[in-house]
Amino acid sequence: MVTAVERDFEREYDKLQKLEDQTKKLHKDMKKSTEADLAMSKAAVKISADLLSNPLCEQDQAFLDSMTALDTAMRRMDAFNQEKVNQIQKTVVDPLKKYSSVFPSLNMAVKRREQTLQDYKRLQAKVEKYEEKEKTGPVMVKLHQAKEELRPVKDDFEAKNKQLLDEMPKFYQSRIDYFQPSFEALIRAQVVYFTEMYKIFSELTDQIDQAGLTDEQRERETEAKLTELRALSIVADD
Repeated sequence: MVTAVERDFEREYDKLQKLEDQTKKLHKDMKKSTEADLAMSKAAVKISADLLSNPLCEQDQAFLDSMTALDTAMRRMDAFNQEKVNQIQKTVVDPLKKYSSVFPSLNMAVKRREQTLQDYKRLQAKVEKYEEKEKTGPVMVKLHQAKEELRPVKDDFEAKNKQLLDEMPKFYQSRIDYFQPSFEALIRAQVVYFTEMYKIFSELTDQIDQAGLTDEQRERETEAKLTELRALSIVADD
């Protein structure tokens, strides 16, 4: 009987252990993702600020205008990114952390069940030992005492086991209803953010791409300028 009970229990508990590991990993990955997002937009703002303070801006109004437009766009991007990260923190990261906080109580209940099971097995073995002996008066007394000692432990184990076998599948199934709103919110936050990014960078392109050159044309133009620089005597190889 215990073997069949253990098989059912281990199957359900194994699913919850995997769920716990996956939830912790997802929480860790989401935190890393939001931290990387913030670092990215902060770095972009730093780059645009450095470009804006470049000495070229002191002499070239067109360059100054372009860098000013870039700096404004990067700061807008950073603001929207901060808003997105805050939203993800509230709707995804925090719920993941709260969900993970339930598992220690579950694991403690499993440990209590395991302790009761060990007591149950020990007392069951004691009963079986007396049952195998010759049925003398003293043996029958000890057998009766062993059965009396076993009964409450057996009842306790069966109650703990039944409760866990009833509730573990329900807890496992609840993950869908719990996390679905979180991941829908994650998608919405990303959609809003990238929609705004499209607007910001479209406006930026209109402001700085007045020449209308393609990337290939810009690359050739840059290479030509670099060739001219290399021809200067101050950078010529000895």
